Amino acid sequence: MRQRVITAVIALAIFIPILLAGGIWLEIAAAALAAVGVFEVYIMRKRIIVSMDFLVTILGTLALVVPNGFYRGWFPKSFSRLDLFYVFSIILLVITVLTKNKFNFEDAGVSVVSMLYIGTGFHYLAAVRNSAPGLGLLMYALIVVWSTDIFAYTFGRKIGKHKLWPAISPNKTWEGTIAGIIMALILSGIYMYFVPQEYSMTTMLMIAFVLSIMGQMGDLIESAYKRFYKVKDSGNILPGHGGILDRFDSMLIVLPLLHIFGLV
Repeated sequence: MRQRVITAVIALAIFIPILLAGGIWLEIAAAALAAVGVFEVYIMRKRIIVSMDFLVTILGTLALVVPNGFYRGWFPKSFSRLDLFYVFSIILLVITVLTKNKFNFEDAGVSVVSMLYIGTGFHYLAAVRNSAPGLGLLMYALIVVWSTDIFAYTFGRKIGKHKLWPAISPNKTWEGTIAGIIMALILSGIYMYFVPQEYSMTTMLMIAFVLSIMGQMGDLIESAYKRFYKVKDSGNILPGHGGILDRFDSMLIVLPLLHIFGLV
């Protein structure tokens, strides 16, 4: 517990100023976090880090993390992050040929999904903060995710009796899940009372309801692939907390949804 607290304090001391500063500082931080996330995927899969496919996967992920306007002046007007992502995906398929299937189609599939999942998630960490709604909207998302996580865990331990999905995450319960959603709605509602958002309270609470559910789904997604790869944590960069993917599993799903819902 002491190690967890120390790690949390140090991480917040580093992360909060970057979050407040926003701009290029957060874009650089998002890129670094995404690179570590890809590294963790490769370690979980016991893949060789010093390899062409790892390099391409890192570059493809970073191609998605960078801001939308990053490619202006470098490529034709119609060129986008997704175009470059497609190029790196094809390069991964070419590597399956060059390596004579030592790096195969399934390996390429995992790399492509990892690029999309990690790259898009961390792209919106910076994109949300640097958008017009800015810090206010990002704090709304963080409150939904953090309150869901904290109260789902707390209530699940105290009153949880009915397992949510034991084959994937044995400790999660329906009681904890429901409590997490309710508390996310209450706390995000209080936040929006003091920090009004662009849309109505009713709309934002409806979105918070979906984000709370999908945040927990993000947690279950990570539990699923960790169970598949037979690892306890995605990494050990954060002593007592695991890896970057362990800490950002919910946010990687929630943040892109803010864009899908038209908030960014």
